Amino acid sequence: MKAREVKRQQLVDQYAEKRAKLKAAGDYVALSRLPRNSNPVRIHNRCSLTGRPKGYMRQFGISRITFREMASKGLIPGIKKASW
Repeated sequence: MKAREVKRQQLVDQYAEKRAKLKAAGDYVALSRLPRNSNPVRIHNRCSLTGRPKGYMRQFGISRITFREMASKGLIPGIKKASW
C-alpha cells in the first residue's frame, strides 16, 4: 500500500502544472481525461512505520497506535503517559 501511495504522489507531481492550466482555462473535458490518480484528493495519509491509513497524526507522521506504543516506551521526547 505504501508503494501505491508513492506512485500516486509521483502522478500528482507530474500532472500538477498541466492540471492547474486546464482548471484555469475551464477545460473540464481535457481535465477528465487525465489519470484519476493524478488528482491530489486521492492521496491518503499513512503511518510512516506501519502504513496504517486510519488514526493518522499529522504532527508526528504516524498512526495513533504507533504513537501510543512509542510513547509508552519513552521514544517520543516530551510525551508523558497519563491514563489512556
